Amino acid sequence: MPVIDANQGDASILKNPTYVKRITCLASLTPVPYPLGPIITPSERTLSDLLRRIATPCIGVCSTGIGDDVCRGCKRFSHEVIHWNSYSQEQKRSIDQRLDRFLVQVMADKLSISDVNLLRWQLDVQRIRYNPQKDIYVALFQLLRAGAAQIDDPKSFGFQLNHDWQGYTLLALREIIDREFYLLSAAHYERYIGRYLSKEG
Repeated sequence: MPVIDANQGDASILKNPTYVKRITCLASLTPVPYPLGPIITPSERTLSDLLRRIATPCIGVCSTGIGDDVCRGCKRFSHEVIHWNSYSQEQKRSIDQRLDRFLVQVMADKLSISDVNLLRWQLDVQRIRYNPQKDIYVALFQLLRAGAAQIDDPKSFGFQLNHDWQGYTLLALREIIDREFYLLSAAHYERYIGRYLSKEG
C-alpha cells in the first residue's frame, strides 16, 4: 500500500531521498517540521508534558497579516495569532478546544466514522501525525488534508460519506469542510468580538 504524502501520491515516493530522510527522522524519534500538527509520539518529553502543552494551531498559511480578522489557515482570531506566545496553557487550551469543536461539528455533518480502530490503523500506516487525545474527527481531517485525492474507498479507511454528500469527491468535500470551518469561526468572531469593536470604533 503506497504511503499518502501531501505532495506525492504513489509508491515512487519511497525512492525519494527527502521522503526517506523524513521517515528516518521519525523512526529515530527526532522531531522534524511538518504542516499537519504536533508530533504525538514517545520522545524526550513525558506524556503529561504533551497533554499539558498546547501546540500552536498554525499550519503555515496565515491571512491575518493581510487584514483578516479570522485566519483562513488555522481559523484563530487575529489577536489570538498575535498574542499566542504570551497566553497561558489554559488560555491556549480554550482556543484549541473551540477550534476542535467547530471542526468536529462540520466534519460530523458530512462524514461518519464506521470503524475507529481501522481509521487509527490507517493514520499510523499513512504516517499522519495526530493527537490521540483529541476527537477522532480532528485526526480524520488531518488525513483528508494530507491525501484526500488519494483515497478511493473511504470505507477501507474506517469512514464514509453521509447520504447528502455522497456525490462529492473527498477533495471537493475537504474544501467545503475547510470553508465551513472558516465561516463558523468568522461568525463566532462577529457575534462575540467584532460587533463590540465596531461600536468602540
